[in-house]
Amino acid sequence: MNTTSDRKIVLITGASSGIGAATARRLGADGHHVVLGARRLDRLTTLADGIRAAGGRADHQELDVTDLESVRAFAGVAHERHGRVDVIVNNAGVMALSTLDARRVDEWNQMIDVNLRGTLHGIAAVLPLMKARGAGHIVNVASTSAHRVDPTAAVYCATKYAVWALSEGLRQESRDIRVSVVSPGFTRSELTDRGGDPEAQAAARAAAEQLAIPASAVADAIAYAIAQPDGVDANEVIIRPTAQG
Repeated sequence: MNTTSDRKIVLITGASSGIGAATARRLGADGHHVVLGARRLDRLTTLADGIRAAGGRADHQELDVTDLESVRAFAGVAHERHGRVDVIVNNAGVMALSTLDARRVDEWNQMIDVNLRGTLHGIAAVLPLMKARGAGHIVNVASTSAHRVDPTAAVYCATKYAVWALSEGLRQESRDIRVSVVSPGFTRSELTDRGGDPEAQAAARAAAEQLAIPASAVADAIAYAIAQPDGVDANEVIIRPTAQG
């Protein structure tokens, strides 16, 4: 458990399931005050109640990362309530797998809006607050798909390559704000449950069932990056199942 001086105010997007929910539980158990955001308010309420019941500290707020004003309000309420924002975990993401010739343009745009634009909105919302304090930590959840391209995943990979690139650019621009990009491989989550080509999504689910690591393993990697002492920046963490090619 962290001491009071080590306790951080941590914003987590996409916190209602998967990596976001696991990260909320892990950081809450570590003694940080987690501020949870997602569209599914009922799930956020249950998660926040569970963290508090276990002795942690949690707030929650409905959040749409594709809406800049929603993200600004999410960060602004946290800042007003707690006086600072120490960390944001830009985790919200969607993955609709299909070949490009299927021309599922609405799903392409959704991945761009959530995965990339949502991350940019998170950065835009907290960067002025962190710059004013001269301290802060931005953690962007990318994917091993930021480092390779697979059939049916071209657009998803493109968005995650972009998240990696903007994270590296922000790192190079920053001297007082830490920047980490965490890239998970196959992880147990709801990513393959919605949208995409049914066959492609089913194949991804089958692979995940064989290989996937628990979301808690990724949460541990995020906790590791956040726990580094001031002046130490864990810029990039890639975590995947040992058996993943």
